[in-house]
Amino acid sequence: MQKSKTAFTERILIMPITDLLERNAELYGNDVALVEVNPEITEVRRVTWKEYELIEPNPECHYRREITWKVFDEKANRFANMLIERGVHKGDKVGILLMNCLEWLPIYFGILKTGALAVPLNFRYTADEIKYCLDLAEVDVLMFGPEFIGRIEEIADEISKNRLLFYVGEGCPSFAEHYDSLVANCASSAPDVKLTDDDDAAIYFSSGTTGFPKAILHDHTSLMHSAKVEQKHHGQTRDDIFLCIPPLYHTGAKMHWFGSLYSGSKAVLLKGVKPKSIIETVSEEGCTIVWLLVPWAQDILDAIDRGDIDLSNYDLDQWRLMHIGAQPVPPSLIARWKKIFPKHQYDTNYGLSESIGPGCVHLGVENIHKVGAIGKAGFGWEVKIADENGNAVDRGQVGELLVKGPGVMKCYYRDDKATAETLKDGWLYTGDMAQEDEDGFIYLVDRKKDVIISGGENLYPVQIEDFLRSHPAIKDVAVIGLPDKRLGEIAAAIISIKEDHNCTEENITSFCQKLPRYKRPHKIIFADVPRNPTGKIEKPKLRSIYCGESLVATQIKN
Repeated sequence: MQKSKTAFTERILIMPITDLLERNAELYGNDVALVEVNPEITEVRRVTWKEYELIEPNPECHYRREITWKVFDEKANRFANMLIERGVHKGDKVGILLMNCLEWLPIYFGILKTGALAVPLNFRYTADEIKYCLDLAEVDVLMFGPEFIGRIEEIADEISKNRLLFYVGEGCPSFAEHYDSLVANCASSAPDVKLTDDDDAAIYFSSGTTGFPKAILHDHTSLMHSAKVEQKHHGQTRDDIFLCIPPLYHTGAKMHWFGSLYSGSKAVLLKGVKPKSIIETVSEEGCTIVWLLVPWAQDILDAIDRGDIDLSNYDLDQWRLMHIGAQPVPPSLIARWKKIFPKHQYDTNYGLSESIGPGCVHLGVENIHKVGAIGKAGFGWEVKIADENGNAVDRGQVGELLVKGPGVMKCYYRDDKATAETLKDGWLYTGDMAQEDEDGFIYLVDRKKDVIISGGENLYPVQIEDFLRSHPAIKDVAVIGLPDKRLGEIAAAIISIKEDHNCTEENITSFCQKLPRYKRPHKIIFADVPRNPTGKIEKPKLRSIYCGESLVATQIKN
């Protein structure tokens, strides 16, 4: 007997997330689920993996691929059955080291259907980091693509001991088995594995902005809740088409896509972040929802201002929502955006991998007048701004942001100490400093560890960064603390200037006169601002560059 839509709807929040895929295959089987677009590359450049952009198109050719919900589910089932045939059991771990591609999500769901845990890996990891993460998460099987052959070959002898290596793509290396050949003759029906919402589902790794990655364990409840959160916040329906650009290994991209999974709607995976490619894809694929990082939104606006993009050449009327996450959003950016796209809804999403990605706090499409805030508690979430003892601070006071809800991680895998420091009485201590305004909207102040203490004053770099980003010549900025003999620390601003602008230290110093004296940067450095694949400023890297060693060690010397 076929399951009805009503039955699925009633069960949706208390079942494993694989049920959503099976529902979509049953109800919308012949409808397109996923599209992969590899845009045309107009300028050829030699790129090594160390210089990869966030999303790197394939330089060989332009192509477009798609699969239906039925084929998506069948691919997941074939892979699941292959894994089971090769000895994978419930509770085992399967690593995914792939660039964004049409195979990524069917592989992810195939893993979940076995009862094993999916373990996505950052494509920028070195060979040693890959090995570290495989060992930490106790990964039993590794799936990897052609971009990683060199790195995997370096460690193949070590990681292949008691571990299966499967290759996805053309030209399978000798130290791995070929995924396509293995799944070709496997059954397309779902494996008989009983799953519950309490079962472990995935291990993600922290972004590493504050240290070496930690392994974050989530269950099916977390995944399902993230899907519901996304759909609730952005009102996704079967008619929506979501453009997904960031890497799928990160919770942000995948959990935003979960809104499409929940609503049974189409999504487009775009390989590339050039402004023209984004606009062309929105137009040609009829995208209605687009998630951008701040630099991409800035690049699009700059390209339009320069005349590189003529919006009259594109069909964009269906585009209803642009939302941003992963980093603080300058209000000036959204003001520029609304001048060009006045009909767009806008949302900001805040989250951590420990809270299953975006949405535990969000602005809400009805609150654009509060741009600059991360918003209020998301669907099903609680928030608190607390002092060092976990007690709520008075409204307007700075404290640590705490979140609680069904999407909080179970633990840091194999790290009881870090778990105990981060999870207390059901609250996740985010490590982010925040404050609440008179209307109950939350504003990020900074990472707890990034607070600059200068002459006894606490400086919160995000506040200074937000101010500097309003300067018309500044493309990007990061503020860090540098050691100072008299004050302990001083604020230094690393500033990236727009290509078509000129700016001097005197210009910046004059501009900063609007700030209170204690907030003014003592040092101006014109240089690139490094960001990780999720758009976060790599402040440890900046401190390494400009301090030479740890800040504490330098202060002790002084």
